[in-house]
Parts: sequence; C-alpha cells; structure tokens
Amino acid sequence: MDAPGFTASLVAGGVAGVSVDLILFPLDTIKTRLQSPQGFNKAGGFRGIYAGVPSAAVGSFPNAAAFFLTYEYVKSLLHTDSTSHFKPVKHMLAASTGEVIPFSLVQFPLWESLKMVRCSFTEALWAWRRGHVVDSWQSAVCGAFAGGFAAAVTTPLDVAKTRIMLAKAGSSTAGGNVLSAMHGVWRSQGLAGLFAGVLPRMAAISMGGFIFLGAYDQTRSLLLEVGRKSP
Repeated sequence: MDAPGFTASLVAGGVAGVSVDLILFPLDTIKTRLQSPQGFNKAGGFRGIYAGVPSAAVGSFPNAAAFFLTYEYVKSLLHTDSTSHFKPVKHMLAASTGEVIPFSLVQFPLWESLKMVRCSFTEALWAWRRGHVVDSWQSAVCGAFAGGFAAAVTTPLDVAKTRIMLAKAGSSTAGGNVLSAMHGVWRSQGLAGLFAGVLPRMAAISMGGFIFLGAYDQTRSLLLEVGRKSP
C-alpha cells in the first residue's frame, strides 16, 4: 500500500466510523433492550437512547480507522486476480485481521462480492460487462445488503453476548460461555428467543452498512482523487 492509500484508508475509516455511530447508536440501544431477559420496558424502553453517543463517536474514529487500514493493507498483501475464486477467502482473511468477529467474516466478503458479481439474468449486478467500478452509492447499497444478511445469521451470537453482559454476577451465564448461553435461550424461549431483536438489528446494521461502507468508499475515493491531483 502506498502513502496516499494509507492516508485515505486511515481517514476514510475514521469518518465512516463516526458517521455511523452518530446516526445509528440509538437503534443499537433499542436492540439491546429488546434482547434483555428483563423485557424491553424494564430494561429502559425508549428512555435515554441517546445516552453515550458522544463518547461512542469519539472512540469509533480510531477503531474504524485501524480496521480499514488493516483491511486494505492485508488485501494488498494477498492480491489475487479479479477472476480468482480465492477472492472471498482473501476478504475474509483481511476482515478477520481487522476485527476478529463472525459478523465481519460474513459482511465483508459479501460486500466485495456484491460489488463485482455478475448475474446471468441482468448480465451484471453493478459492474456490468465492461468492468465498471461501482460508484459510492452503489457500494453503499451493497453494504446495506451485506450488513443485513450478516446481521440476520449472527443474531443468535449477538443474543448470547447480550445475555452474558446482562447476567448477574456469579450466575452460570455470566461465565461467558457463548454456546451455553445460546443453549439456555433455546431451552427457555426456543427459536424466537435466539432471534430476538433480529428485525431492528437487521434494520440498524443495514442502515449502518449503507452509511459505514458508503461513507468509507466515498471519502477514500475523494482523498485518492485529491492525492492524484496534488503535485
């Protein structure tokens, strides 16, 4: 990765992180309260859903900047031909080095694939046959689809994480065993419990994917363009 690419990824990642936190933090609070074993109303309902937004936004800039910098750097190290079947693996590895969570392993390969995939019934989804690179708004839409899908399939893990965080000290759930927490939810609430809050989670992360990846793509493109024009 060259110096302009380094700077563009760093700044664009930070801007994307702050943007998504400022806009979507309240929805994440609502989702967490929906997943609480106390129930939505006892967990706080709609009260104070903007509490903690400023501190979250400040913390998200360096985190998102570091993630995208690592992501782009590892992608450049693992460069493969655009037609290679190993591209999804490359994106999974790049995402996992930036942030080791199952969500990223689903979202980022899907985001990259949606931007370039060719579909027989439309001849191409975004890139068309001439190999046109997607615009930022198209990248944002791909990010929304990828985020929504990843959010849905990882909801049981998110429910387990929430239960562990909210468990009383000394309880078996508070021990931090994710599989045990998921099993407990399954026994007490079944499939509905494992997917509690899935719709607001999908809505929030789809919007988050649209803003996060769209803002990143747009900011990075602008910075690279400025860099090319600079003497």
